[in-house]
Amino acid sequence: MSTTPADQNTSAAPAPDGDHSTLVEAARFLLAKAEERGLTLSVAESLTGGQVASTLVSVPGASAVVVGAVVAYATRIKEQVLGVDAARLAATGPVDGEVAKQMAAGVARLMDTDLGLATTGVAGPGAADGHPVGTVHVAVASPWGTLARELHLSGDRETVRDGATTAVLALAGALLEAAPPPGADAVE
Repeated sequence: MSTTPADQNTSAAPAPDGDHSTLVEAARFLLAKAEERGLTLSVAESLTGGQVASTLVSVPGASAVVVGAVVAYATRIKEQVLGVDAARLAATGPVDGEVAKQMAAGVARLMDTDLGLATTGVAGPGAADGHPVGTVHVAVASPWGTLARELHLSGDRETVRDGATTAVLALAGALLEAAPPPGADAVE
């Protein structure tokens, strides 16, 4: 994976509001950009439990871009299926920015896609692993860089999950905006 400015945390994605029409519009935008560039994507989800993938496939024609998804709700699945570093998980637990990045890279590798999207965090109703409700990490990995964002969302479980979904879709859209032109070689 390249080391570029895209490998930093970013606040380029708009603030998530979780409105259903916002979710679908973010998915539609992402899918159109990815299809225009001939790119595929896959999703690794923890706290969103399949909501990101469901939102993406609610858009007609999503099959041209979406390859698949893994709901890695249990910590051991993050390690066993997605290849997240066991020592990292033991040290930080699953609610961690680096874990989100590794989940994104892992699902892209597993499904042989250009982009890997990932969500991990605490939806509630109570705190988990020392993190308050609403602590969320989203990440998107690609051959030209990785973007990650930490969020501190408020609201009930559904609101937090909607906000995480909106945020990862927007972050993926931001990473696509930074993509090299179609046909250009990725940075090594």
